[in-house]
Amino acid sequence: MNEEIVREVLEFRKNRKWEQFHNPKDLAISLSIEASELLENFQWKTSEEALDLKKEHIADELADVLIYAIYLADALDVRLEDVIRDKLAKNEQKYPIEKAYGRKDKYTDL
Repeated sequence: MNEEIVREVLEFRKNRKWEQFHNPKDLAISLSIEASELLENFQWKTSEEALDLKKEHIADELADVLIYAIYLADALDVRLEDVIRDKLAKNEQKYPIEKAYGRKDKYTDL
């Protein structure tokens, strides 16, 4: 993730003195709540209908999810770039191109 945007997000929080409320448990809960609010925009609609009707709301909720992910990464003292690259390396092992290409199966079913 762009280091400048991470700094901006953390500065926004610092300027409001919200770090005191941002422990890993509460941030994980908040992240889950925001992800649920993102899902709510798609409830009872096709993807196309949701995007036609609620794209701005969807983008706002996605931003909330990403902001809480930044806060949680900060609370855990991990760099998003590092954990994403580590996870991609693990997924590369689970989902090699020659087995996973064009398939939606879980790695245990490839």
